Formats: sequence, C-alpha cells, structure tokens
Amino acid sequence: MRKLYTSGSSWEQSIGYSRAVQVGETLYVSATAASGPDGKIVGGDLYAQTQYILQKLGKVLAEAGFGFEDVVQSRLYVTDIAQWQEAGRAHGEVFGEIRPALTLLHVLPFLDPEMLVEVEITATRVSGTR
Repeated sequence: MRKLYTSGSSWEQSIGYSRAVQVGETLYVSATAASGPDGKIVGGDLYAQTQYILQKLGKVLAEAGFGFEDVVQSRLYVTDIAQWQEAGRAHGEVFGEIRPALTLLHVLPFLDPEMLVEVEITATRVSGTR
C-alpha cells in the first residue's frame, strides 16, 4: 500500500513531491518549514519556528493515523549552527521520552532567508496497534 498526503502547496505538483508518503506501516514526512497558511514564516527565532513545525508535523501524523510516539527518526536542518540548542530544546519538549534517532545538519540558507529550520521525520508503527 502506498498513500500520498498533501499540504495543498502548489510546490508539491510543480516539483513533484508529497507532504508525506505512507508505505505499509511507515510514514515518511518531507522536510517541513514554519510557513503559516498564508505562506509567511511563523516565529522569529529558531526555537519558535521549531515549535511551530512540530505542531504542523503532529497534524500530519494524526491525519495518517500516527502519533509522535511512532516517530523513529527526525532530522533538523538549521541555518545557524550556533543556535542549534534552541531547535534541540523545542525538539526535546516533544521527543524527550520518545527519543527517536536524530540527525542535526547545518545547512546553507533556505530559499526564504526568514526560514531558520526545517524538520523531517519518519514514523513507523507495529501492525495492529491502531
């Protein structure tokens, strides 16, 4: 089984990607930025943007029938490595007890210079638990 989830972004069609793809009991969620419904960046610092992104990811997980407890890997892409602890603090507030595998990457600025972080996750669940 392969199921696609969309955010409704016009970029998904033009670039050829999905917000998330579920294959069997695994959900792969594309890197997500702190863009609000109007397309503008929400949060002026790394901590606030990471918090907002994690809220968005929670909604994607729920739509697909998953939860944060199903996340087995997360990746944080930050533009200012000196501020990595702020992204880590927001991440820890959600995943402190779950403790997925984590990759933290320092990246060049994103297309929108107001974007300070993107978060990407992979979730899997034991068949029949939901």
